Amino acid sequence: MHTPEGAGGTSGGVGRYLAGLIMMCVGGYIFLSKVIVTTGALAAGFGFGTRLYAAGGFGITGGMIFIPFIIGIIMIFWNSKNPFGWLLSGLSIIALIVGIIVNIRMTLMPMSAFDIIVLIVLMAGGAGLFFSSLKNFSNS
Repeated sequence: MHTPEGAGGTSGGVGRYLAGLIMMCVGGYIFLSKVIVTTGALAAGFGFGTRLYAAGGFGITGGMIFIPFIIGIIMIFWNSKNPFGWLLSGLSIIALIVGIIVNIRMTLMPMSAFDIIVLIVLMAGGAGLFFSSLKNFSNS
């Protein structure tokens, strides 16, 4: 006897699948809304003078990374087939992006015990419902 297929091709049930998915999404949203993302230069803001890397005792700023980028752009506009100009510009952009990502700090906002319990129940309970819906409940 063929049973109708539910979530993941099993007879686990689409209702459990959707309920678990919704619970995980709501729990994830609550968690992410409680995370504060800042940078090391929060007071000064991000600018060309913001130190991104430290090489020994010398700080490399965002402005210093733009110097090779500008040189690379000049080289590209002078001769678009110049691989060194493309390499210089590409590596400068990569260094800038990595420097920004490395300096990001994430902290969790203060929450009450109730908030944390609701968050854990939504995420863990939703994951339990979600993955149990993929289980085959048929007797065959």
